[in-house]
Amino acid sequence: MKIAFSPCPNDTFVFHALAHGLIDGAPELEVTYADIDVTNNWAAAGEGPEVMKISYAALPWVLNDYALIPCGGALGRGCGPLVLTKDAAAPSDLSGKRIAVPSERSTAYLLFRLWAAQSIPGGIGEVVVMPFDKIMPAVQNGEIDAGLVIHEARFTYQNYGLHKLADMGDWWESDTGLPIPLGAIIAKRGAVDPKSIAEWVRASVEYAWANPEASRDYVLEHAQEMDSTVADSHIALYVNEFTADLGEDGYAAIRSLLTRAAREGLVPAFDEKLLDFV
Repeated sequence: MKIAFSPCPNDTFVFHALAHGLIDGAPELEVTYADIDVTNNWAAAGEGPEVMKISYAALPWVLNDYALIPCGGALGRGCGPLVLTKDAAAPSDLSGKRIAVPSERSTAYLLFRLWAAQSIPGGIGEVVVMPFDKIMPAVQNGEIDAGLVIHEARFTYQNYGLHKLADMGDWWESDTGLPIPLGAIIAKRGAVDPKSIAEWVRASVEYAWANPEASRDYVLEHAQEMDSTVADSHIALYVNEFTADLGEDGYAAIRSLLTRAAREGLVPAFDEKLLDFV
């Protein structure tokens, strides 16, 4: 079975057992490691492998063709994207400015647009899409005015001398009381059995928790020279109860984000029933 997920520690930690043939009954995997902006575009084009990790923000474009798997993804609290600037600033300072984002179909970008509509008079200026690991250097060297960062940047932005202007997670949680839907696992409808995928992925999550050291070499191999302590913090933040099962709060968060974004015209209208796992 072909699958694509990012090389980030939370994904390699979660999928280690499945990718290494440690889950009974699961097929052998052919893994592609890809940035989430790549998988978002693959899914929208109906391309790529049968199973993928994409942004929840990209779901409205692909729900007719892909089923949402209720485990293996990334939701949580205290794990939202950050808006960073070179110097201390206020939200109003971003009016008309150039902002770098990791993807225009990322949950980070969707949260940012909803936040900006409330917080930045006159709106932002140019949006520049770039790989997430290039954003902090671009803010540091003045190439852009602010950057929206994800992943381990939460733990490392101080190393670049940058300032946190806003935390999209804090804003979202205070506004809704719900966790932040970040990354979703999807399976191509008609190509694979979603219930089997969910069973295998959940077993891989449970194996990872029961054997946390088993995946260490695999995680660090793909962690882009990330310090092991940062990798551990990354896993602890993004792999949680929602990774094992979305549950009532997880589905409520997804519906809240996507229906709100659809009302604002940031994503296309979609059939909410397609979010259900059947």
